[in-house]
Amino acid sequence: MLPHRFLVLLLSISLLGCSGNMKERGSPEYISEINEWHSKRIENLKKESGWLNLAGLFWLIEGENKFGSDKSNHLIFPNNAPEFMGSFYLKDSVVVMKVNENVEVHLAGGEKVNELILKHDQQAGTTICNHNALRWNLIKRGERYGIRLRNLDSEQLKKFTGIETYPINDDWKLEARFEPYTPPKEIEIPTIIGTIEKDKAPGSLVFTKEDKLFRLDVTDAGNQYFVIFADLTNGKQTYGAGRFLYVNKADSTGKIYIDFNKAYNPPCAFTKYATCPLPPKQNYLKLEITAGEKNYGGKG
Repeated sequence: MLPHRFLVLLLSISLLGCSGNMKERGSPEYISEINEWHSKRIENLKKESGWLNLAGLFWLIEGENKFGSDKSNHLIFPNNAPEFMGSFYLKDSVVVMKVNENVEVHLAGGEKVNELILKHDQQAGTTICNHNALRWNLIKRGERYGIRLRNLDSEQLKKFTGIETYPINDDWKLEARFEPYTPPKEIEIPTIIGTIEKDKAPGSLVFTKEDKLFRLDVTDAGNQYFVIFADLTNGKQTYGAGRFLYVNKADSTGKIYIDFNKAYNPPCAFTKYATCPLPPKQNYLKLEITAGEKNYGGKG
């Protein structure tokens, strides 16, 4: 018979192994793939075009909208901006920016600008303007026009240390089938700013988990489907307004896999200056999806 202390040691090793399996599950290649995906995700958040440096979102009114750091402006920029920089003029869905003579504003290519018509973010060649560490551009949401402002010296960007995730678990890489809508179905997608956007869903992804059938309406994203979904972890471990996910279209064998380990937070989890779409009501899952990103900052 084995000594008691040896039995205790074996039991401890066994429990440690079980604990390790609970923390991460999958082949070394799969775990490496997910870690690499998440690393790129973090890199993208920290880029100039990422979401961590947003410093303002200003909706324009018809007519003149003055901007600068002085509190008397319609659009109040951070303190590292000149007091009075110029004005945005909105008229008949056209926005013209006029810069005051003593202010240096440049386009992305370095050209100094005094006055020009701005192209918004849904047009090719969106106009990007800059003054020192500040960057801004025009956005269009429905019938509204706004100025999105970035500060490359953002404190949030400097303090950012990453996003907590659930342990990688290949049990959450689920085979699904695509059920097309013929013709594509118009769906309503609410936004965090209170508007409703309409889009076309080419079909839904249907999958099984815990012996139950679930479906998610998707939108087309080229070689992938884009999914906005909510689940029972929202407001607890994950962001309260749902998460995003891209799903590759069918491979050469005709199979589709939904990998919830790649579920990620929408921009609004990081900043109040984003205009996120929210899950359509049919994409609310009565299921705890314990995979992918948890809420930024640990708040539900």
